Formats: sequence, structure tokens, C-alpha cells
Amino acid sequence: MIVVSKTPRALLSLAMLTATASASLAAQEPQDQSQADLSATVHMPPSPETAELAEGPEIEGIISARSGDSIQVTASDGTNTAIAVNDATRIKASGGFLGLHRSKLAAESLLNGLPVTIKTVQSGSGLLASQIDLKNKDLKTASMIHNGTAQGFAEQTAATEALRGRVGDIDQYNIKSTTNVNFDTGKAVLSAQAKNDLCATATAAEGMDNALLLVVGYTDSTGSSDFNQELSEKRAGRVVNYLQQVCGWKPYRMLTPSGMSEADPLASNDTVEGKSQNRRVAVNVLVSKGLDGL
Repeated sequence: MIVVSKTPRALLSLAMLTATASASLAAQEPQDQSQADLSATVHMPPSPETAELAEGPEIEGIISARSGDSIQVTASDGTNTAIAVNDATRIKASGGFLGLHRSKLAAESLLNGLPVTIKTVQSGSGLLASQIDLKNKDLKTASMIHNGTAQGFAEQTAATEALRGRVGDIDQYNIKSTTNVNFDTGKAVLSAQAKNDLCATATAAEGMDNALLLVVGYTDSTGSSDFNQELSEKRAGRVVNYLQQVCGWKPYRMLTPSGMSEADPLASNDTVEGKSQNRRVAVNVLVSKGLDGL
């Protein structure tokens, strides 16, 4: 089931990604003006049941999710609409003939990030796509993004498995360094100093062969045990996200982060200064003893 919600910020990011890739393609491939107005429709004949259905609204936006035979289209205002696709749905691609059977086209080419205009009919309590219009250039862009992402995940998985194979029987590591970043009471917001320290740590670790990062979150004694456990995990997750998204640390070189709540305090929780030191995330740079120096 696809949940209808409004996500304008996510839509803007997706639209910018698609637009950027489209511009890149346009710069690389000269446009053949003789082909610009060509169009082709790949479809199965509409069933009598579809022909008798009441006309629905025309939906324009970007495919933002797929679930079985349904797609979710996000409009420019952030509105999400779930639309069913079946064998009677016609898929029209402007800019050239795609040369694909409709079912194959639907399965392989209605990709997340693809801009579409969809004519719909009312089917029960929902909408059914009678025709989906898309641009060949946008289809190429979405395919490039999709294939690039898939390739990236495949490379990451292979690297992770290779690394695990090398350290699978080694349970001891050399701790090369530990960086502690601190937080305000009850918060998981990174300070400017913390952000600088994290990227400096990632840069230093990048220069070490076979280095991994282990991120562990902690709290002081303020609050309940359940709250502190969740807070310590949230702090660790925030640090991991920043290391990967901003500092460029590869996910497959990150050990599973953990939250330790109030455990292993650096100082006494009986003082304000001690509590301040305990509200931290420790970023440990590790190298397996079996690989250190290789």
C-alpha cells in the first residue's frame, strides 16, 4: 500500500537530480531535430472494462515509488498520488520508438525519478492509468541514475564481503585513535566544532591502510534508561550520517554503530563538567591486528 503524503523537499531534490542528469545528457548528445517530433505508443488493446470506466484526473509529476502494479507520482506541490498500471495501460514515449513490449517497458522503465504525465480513469476507490506519457530523454536519464545506483550498491556489497572475508577470523583490533564529539543535554545536534573534528578524523583515517571506523554513542545520567538508550543510538546515527554524507567516508568501511546509553562514562555524573564529557560520541579508528601494517 502506498501512503499519500506531501514531501516538497524530497521532490525538489529528486527533480534537481533528474534535471542535472538531463542537462548533462543534452550537452553530450547532439539533438537530431528530424527526430524531435517523433512519437511511438507501445500498448496492449484496451479492455472493454477499461473503456467503460469514468475519466479521472490527469496527473503530472515524477515517479517517486513503486509497489507491485502501482506507482506513486509526486507533483510539483509535493502531493503524492497512487496510480495502478495494468495491461490496458498505454505508454507513450516521445522522441523515438522504444522498441519494447508494454509489459517489459512498464517493468523496466517506469523508474523512480522519471517525469511522467498520466491520463487516468476511476477504478473502484482508486485511479488506473489509461495512458502514461514520458520523454525518451528523461527515460535515458532515469535509467542512468538507476543503473549507476545499482552499480554503486553492487560495488559496495562486493567490497564489504571482501573485507569481511579478510577479518572474519580476527576479533582483535588496534585502536589507532579516538575522537570524541560532545552534545548538549538531551540533544543529538552536531556543533560546528564536532563537524570539523569528524571530517578531520575521516581524512586522517583515509590515509591508513585497512582502517575502519567504529562509532559509539553515549549519554550522561540525565533521563530514563529507555530515553538515554534511544538518544545514544540517535547520536551515533547522526555522526555516521555526517561522516558518510559530508566527510566522504565509505559505508563499507564503517562497523555497525551502537548506543551505550550511560555505560562507560569518561567522568563522574555527579558534576556538571563530568556530565558534559559523558554526552559524547566516540569515533574509533581501528585496524585489525592481522592487517595492521599490510
